[in-house]
Amino acid sequence: MALELYNTLSRSLEPFRPLDPPRVRVYGCGPTVYDYPHIGNYRSFLVYDLLHRYLEWSGFQVQLVVNLTDVDDRTIEAAARSGVSLREYTHPFTEAFLADTRTLGILPADAYPVATEYVDKMVEFVAQLLGKGLAYTTEDGSVYFSIAAFPGYGKLSRVDPEALRAGARVAVDNYGKDDVRDFALWKSAKPADEAAGAAWDSPWGRGRPGWHLECSVMSITELGETLDVHMGGEDLVFPHHEDEIAQSCCANGTDEMARYWLHNEMLQVEGKKMSKSLGNTVNPLDVAQKNGIEILRLWTASS
Repeated sequence: MALELYNTLSRSLEPFRPLDPPRVRVYGCGPTVYDYPHIGNYRSFLVYDLLHRYLEWSGFQVQLVVNLTDVDDRTIEAAARSGVSLREYTHPFTEAFLADTRTLGILPADAYPVATEYVDKMVEFVAQLLGKGLAYTTEDGSVYFSIAAFPGYGKLSRVDPEALRAGARVAVDNYGKDDVRDFALWKSAKPADEAAGAAWDSPWGRGRPGWHLECSVMSITELGETLDVHMGGEDLVFPHHEDEIAQSCCANGTDEMARYWLHNEMLQVEGKKMSKSLGNTVNPLDVAQKNGIEILRLWTASS
Protein backbone atom coordinates (compact mmCIF):
# COMPACT_ATOMS: atom_id res chain seq x y z
CA MET A 1 0.00 0.00 0.00
CA ALA A 2 1.41 3.38 -1.03
CA LEU A 3 2.06 5.96 1.66
CA GLU A 4 -0.47 8.78 1.89
CA LEU A 5 0.07 11.95 3.90
CA TYR A 6 -2.48 14.49 5.09
CA ASN A 7 -1.26 17.72 3.52
CA THR A 8 -2.31 20.85 5.38
CA LEU A 9 -1.81 22.81 2.16
CA SER A 10 -4.57 20.93 0.31
CA ARG A 11 -6.52 19.79 3.39
CA SER A 12 -6.55 16.27 1.95
CA LEU A 13 -4.76 12.93 1.90
CA GLU A 14 -2.24 12.78 -0.93
CA PRO A 15 -0.06 9.97 -2.26
CA PHE A 16 3.55 10.55 -1.23
CA ARG A 17 5.64 11.41 -4.29
CA PRO A 18 9.04 12.88 -3.40
CA LEU A 19 10.65 15.47 -5.64
CA ASP A 20 13.83 13.51 -6.29
CA PRO A 21 13.42 9.87 -5.23
CA PRO A 22 14.85 8.01 -3.48
CA ARG A 23 16.07 11.16 -1.70
CA VAL A 24 13.58 12.76 0.70
CA ARG A 25 14.29 16.14 2.31
CA VAL A 26 12.42 16.78 5.56
CA TYR A 27 12.52 19.85 7.80
CA GLY A 28 10.97 19.83 11.26
CA CYS A 29 10.58 22.87 13.48
CA GLY A 30 12.52 22.15 16.65
CA PRO A 31 12.42 23.55 20.17
CA THR A 32 13.02 27.08 21.38
CA VAL A 33 15.71 26.42 23.95
CA TYR A 34 14.60 28.72 26.75
CA ASP A 35 13.50 25.89 29.06
CA TYR A 36 13.37 22.10 29.22
CA PRO A 37 10.88 20.64 26.68
CA HIS A 38 7.81 18.88 28.07
CA ILE A 39 5.98 15.85 26.75
CA GLY A 40 3.72 18.06 24.62
CA ASN A 41 6.78 19.38 22.78
CA TYR A 42 8.14 15.88 22.34
CA ARG A 43 4.95 14.70 20.70
CA SER A 44 6.03 16.64 17.61
CA PHE A 45 9.53 15.18 17.70
CA LEU A 46 8.19 11.65 18.13
CA VAL A 47 5.89 12.18 15.13
CA TYR A 48 8.92 13.33 13.13
CA ASP A 49 10.67 10.13 14.19
CA LEU A 50 7.72 7.98 13.16
CA LEU A 51 7.78 9.38 9.62
CA HIS A 52 11.60 9.23 9.51
CA ARG A 53 11.60 5.54 10.43
CA TYR A 54 8.80 4.62 8.04
CA LEU A 55 10.42 6.38 5.09
CA GLU A 56 13.76 4.70 5.74
CA TRP A 57 12.04 1.34 6.14
CA SER A 58 10.37 1.99 2.77
CA GLY A 59 13.75 2.42 1.12
CA PHE A 60 13.98 6.21 0.93
CA GLN A 61 17.17 8.11 1.69
CA VAL A 62 15.96 10.58 4.29
CA GLN A 63 17.74 13.84 5.01
CA LEU A 64 16.15 15.23 8.17
CA VAL A 65 16.92 18.65 9.64
CA VAL A 66 15.50 19.84 12.98
CA ASN A 67 16.37 23.39 13.97
CA LEU A 68 17.14 24.84 17.39
CA THR A 69 15.81 28.34 18.04
CA ASP A 70 18.23 29.97 20.45
CA VAL A 71 17.40 33.62 19.74
CA ASP A 72 13.90 35.00 20.18
CA ASP A 73 12.00 37.11 22.69
CA ARG A 74 11.79 34.32 25.26
CA THR A 75 15.44 33.29 25.22
CA ILE A 76 16.59 36.91 25.40
CA GLU A 77 14.24 37.77 28.28
CA ALA A 78 15.29 34.66 30.19
CA ALA A 79 19.00 35.35 29.66
CA ALA A 80 18.53 38.94 30.83
CA ARG A 81 16.72 37.78 33.99
CA SER A 82 19.52 35.32 34.70
CA GLY A 83 22.27 37.87 34.08
CA VAL A 84 24.11 35.68 31.58
CA SER A 85 24.76 35.74 27.84
CA LEU A 86 22.35 34.18 25.38
CA ARG A 87 24.73 31.32 24.66
CA GLU A 88 25.38 30.63 28.35
CA TYR A 89 21.65 30.50 28.99
CA THR A 90 20.55 28.38 26.02
CA HIS A 91 23.41 25.87 25.83
CA PRO A 92 22.26 23.64 28.74
CA PHE A 93 18.75 23.37 27.28
CA THR A 94 20.17 22.51 23.87
CA GLU A 95 22.28 19.73 25.36
CA ALA A 96 19.32 18.46 27.42
CA PHE A 97 17.12 18.27 24.33
CA LEU A 98 19.69 16.27 22.39
CA ALA A 99 20.23 13.94 25.35
CA ASP A 100 16.47 13.40 25.75
CA THR A 101 16.04 12.49 22.09
CA ARG A 102 18.65 9.76 22.51
CA THR A 103 16.95 8.49 25.67
CA LEU A 104 13.57 8.38 23.93
CA GLY A 105 14.96 6.39 21.03
CA ILE A 106 14.53 9.14 18.44
CA LEU A 107 16.73 8.65 15.40
CA PRO A 108 19.22 11.52 15.13
CA ALA A 109 18.58 14.17 12.51
CA ASP A 110 21.24 14.78 9.89
CA ALA A 111 21.63 18.31 11.24
CA TYR A 112 20.45 20.39 14.19
CA PRO A 113 21.15 23.93 12.96
CA VAL A 114 21.33 26.59 15.67
CA ALA A 115 19.83 29.92 14.66
CA THR A 116 22.64 32.16 15.94
CA GLU A 117 25.14 30.33 13.72
CA TYR A 118 23.28 31.41 10.56
CA VAL A 119 22.89 35.14 11.16
CA ASP A 120 25.23 36.12 8.31
CA LYS A 121 23.11 34.13 5.86
CA MET A 122 19.97 35.68 7.34
CA VAL A 123 21.33 39.16 6.67
CA GLU A 124 22.00 38.13 3.05
CA PHE A 125 18.46 36.76 2.76
CA VAL A 126 16.93 40.02 4.02
CA ALA A 127 19.09 42.03 1.61
CA GLN A 128 17.81 39.85 -1.22
CA LEU A 129 14.18 40.60 -0.34
CA LEU A 130 14.92 44.31 0.00
CA GLY A 131 16.61 44.27 -3.39
CA LYS A 132 13.49 42.78 -4.95
CA GLY A 133 11.27 45.43 -3.37
CA LEU A 134 9.48 42.83 -1.24
CA ALA A 135 10.57 44.26 2.12
CA TYR A 136 11.27 47.69 3.59
CA THR A 137 13.18 49.32 6.43
CA THR A 138 11.72 51.47 9.19
CA GLU A 139 13.23 54.45 10.99
CA ASP A 140 14.54 52.35 13.86
CA GLY A 141 16.45 50.00 11.55
CA SER A 142 13.97 47.13 11.53
CA VAL A 143 13.03 45.37 8.29
CA TYR A 144 9.54 44.11 7.46
CA PHE A 145 8.23 41.80 4.76
CA SER A 146 5.34 43.26 2.78
CA ILE A 147 2.70 40.56 2.53
CA ALA A 148 0.87 42.63 -0.09
CA ALA A 149 3.76 41.72 -2.42
CA PHE A 150 2.93 38.01 -2.17
CA PRO A 151 -0.47 37.16 -3.74
CA GLY A 152 -0.39 33.63 -2.35
CA TYR A 153 -0.35 34.74 1.28
CA GLY A 154 -2.86 32.68 3.28
CA LYS A 155 -2.87 29.57 1.09
CA LEU A 156 -1.59 27.30 3.88
CA SER A 157 -3.64 28.61 6.81
CA ARG A 158 -6.65 29.74 4.73
CA VAL A 159 -6.32 33.10 6.47
CA ASP A 160 -7.79 36.04 4.56
CA PRO A 161 -5.15 38.80 4.40
CA GLU A 162 -7.85 41.47 4.24
CA ALA A 163 -9.43 40.10 7.41
CA LEU A 164 -6.06 40.46 9.12
CA ARG A 165 -6.04 44.13 8.28
CA ALA A 166 -9.59 44.66 9.49
CA GLY A 167 -9.08 42.68 12.68
CA ALA A 168 -5.83 44.31 13.75
CA ARG A 169 -5.92 45.50 17.35
CA VAL A 170 -2.83 47.66 17.27
CA ALA A 171 -2.12 50.83 15.36
CA VAL A 172 0.43 50.67 12.57
CA ASP A 173 2.24 53.65 14.11
CA ASN A 174 3.09 51.57 17.18
CA TYR A 175 5.47 49.53 15.08
CA GLY A 176 6.35 51.93 12.27
CA LYS A 177 5.12 49.43 9.68
CA ASP A 178 3.59 50.35 6.34
CA ASP A 179 0.87 47.76 6.92
CA VAL A 180 -0.16 46.23 10.23
CA ARG A 181 -0.17 42.79 8.59
CA ASP A 182 3.53 42.86 7.70
CA PHE A 183 5.93 40.76 9.76
CA ALA A 184 9.46 41.40 10.97
CA LEU A 185 12.43 39.99 9.11
CA TRP A 186 14.96 41.93 11.19
CA LYS A 187 14.34 43.59 14.56
CA SER A 188 16.38 46.61 15.61
CA ALA A 189 18.49 45.98 18.70
CA LYS A 190 17.12 46.91 22.11
CA PRO A 191 19.24 47.31 25.27
CA ALA A 192 18.22 43.83 26.44
CA ASP A 193 19.41 42.35 23.14
CA GLU A 194 22.80 43.99 23.48
CA ALA A 195 23.13 42.93 27.10
CA ALA A 196 22.45 39.29 26.20
CA GLY A 197 24.81 39.28 23.23
CA ALA A 198 21.82 38.91 20.91
CA ALA A 199 22.53 41.74 18.47
CA TRP A 200 24.46 41.66 15.22
CA ASP A 201 25.64 44.21 12.67
CA SER A 202 23.69 44.62 9.45
CA PRO A 203 23.42 47.21 6.66
CA TRP A 204 20.32 48.55 8.49
CA GLY A 205 21.94 48.80 11.91
CA ARG A 206 22.41 46.42 14.80
CA GLY A 207 19.61 44.00 15.42
CA ARG A 208 18.52 40.39 15.39
CA PRO A 209 16.60 38.08 13.05
CA GLY A 210 12.88 37.48 13.24
CA TRP A 211 11.72 33.98 14.16
CA HIS A 212 10.15 33.20 10.77
CA LEU A 213 13.32 34.28 8.96
CA GLU A 214 15.43 31.88 10.99
CA CYS A 215 13.62 28.75 9.82
CA SER A 216 13.54 29.80 6.17
CA VAL A 217 17.27 30.42 6.07
CA MET A 218 18.23 27.28 7.97
CA SER A 219 16.01 25.03 5.84
CA ILE A 220 17.24 26.53 2.55
CA THR A 221 20.88 26.35 3.64
CA GLU A 222 20.68 22.73 4.77
CA LEU A 223 18.15 21.25 2.33
CA GLY A 224 17.73 23.54 -0.65
CA GLU A 225 14.98 25.79 -1.97
CA THR A 226 12.14 23.23 -2.07
CA LEU A 227 11.51 20.56 0.55
CA ASP A 228 9.63 17.32 0.25
CA VAL A 229 8.12 17.64 3.73
CA HIS A 230 7.91 20.45 6.26
CA MET A 231 6.63 19.41 9.70
CA GLY A 232 5.55 21.07 12.92
CA GLY A 233 2.80 21.39 15.49
CA GLU A 234 -0.58 22.70 14.35
CA ASP A 235 0.03 25.89 16.35
CA LEU A 236 2.75 26.80 13.83
CA VAL A 237 0.51 26.87 10.74
CA PHE A 238 -0.16 30.58 11.25
CA PRO A 239 1.70 32.79 11.31
CA HIS A 240 5.01 30.92 11.40
CA HIS A 241 4.69 28.55 8.46
CA GLU A 242 2.56 30.95 6.44
CA ASP A 243 5.27 33.58 6.78
CA GLU A 244 7.99 31.07 5.94
CA ILE A 245 6.25 30.26 2.67
CA ALA A 246 5.86 33.92 1.72
CA GLN A 247 9.46 34.96 2.32
CA SER A 248 11.04 31.76 0.98
CA CYS A 249 9.05 31.64 -2.25
CA CYS A 250 9.68 35.34 -2.86
CA ALA A 251 13.41 35.09 -2.20
CA ASN A 252 13.86 31.95 -4.27
CA GLY A 253 11.41 32.74 -7.05
CA THR A 254 9.68 29.38 -6.51
CA ASP A 255 6.01 28.41 -6.41
CA GLU A 256 6.30 26.26 -3.30
CA MET A 257 8.54 25.93 -0.29
CA ALA A 258 7.51 22.35 0.45
CA ARG A 259 5.41 19.78 -1.37
CA TYR A 260 3.84 18.40 1.81
CA TRP A 261 3.03 20.28 5.01
CA LEU A 262 2.41 17.99 7.99
CA HIS A 263 1.09 19.25 11.32
CA ASN A 264 0.46 17.22 14.45
CA GLU A 265 -2.23 18.18 16.93
CA MET A 266 -1.35 19.45 20.39
CA LEU A 267 -1.26 17.27 23.48
CA GLN A 268 -4.04 18.27 25.87
CA VAL A 269 -4.51 17.96 29.61
CA GLU A 270 -8.14 18.10 30.76
CA GLY A 271 -9.14 19.76 27.52
CA LYS A 272 -6.39 22.38 27.55
CA LYS A 273 -3.16 22.51 25.55
CA MET A 274 -0.16 21.42 27.60
CA SER A 275 1.98 24.51 28.09
CA LYS A 276 4.42 26.01 30.54
CA SER A 277 2.24 29.10 30.93
CA LEU A 278 -0.64 26.95 32.26
CA GLY A 279 1.62 24.97 34.56
CA ASN A 280 0.28 21.62 33.32
CA THR A 281 3.44 20.20 31.79
CA VAL A 282 4.87 16.72 32.30
CA ASN A 283 8.50 15.70 31.87
CA PRO A 284 8.73 12.97 29.20
CA LEU A 285 11.51 11.17 31.02
CA ASP A 286 9.32 10.84 34.12
CA VAL A 287 6.65 9.11 32.02
CA ALA A 288 9.22 6.93 30.28
CA GLN A 289 10.80 5.83 33.57
CA LYS A 290 7.41 4.96 35.04
CA ASN A 291 5.82 3.24 32.05
CA GLY A 292 8.66 2.49 29.65
CA ILE A 293 9.83 4.27 26.53
CA GLU A 294 7.88 1.97 24.20
CA ILE A 295 4.60 2.77 25.99
CA LEU A 296 5.33 6.49 25.82
CA ARG A 297 6.06 6.30 22.09
CA LEU A 298 2.92 4.25 21.41
CA TRP A 299 0.79 6.62 23.48
CA THR A 300 2.02 9.77 21.72
CA ALA A 301 1.64 8.15 18.29
CA SER A 302 -1.90 6.92 18.88
CA SER A 303 -3.42 9.75 20.93
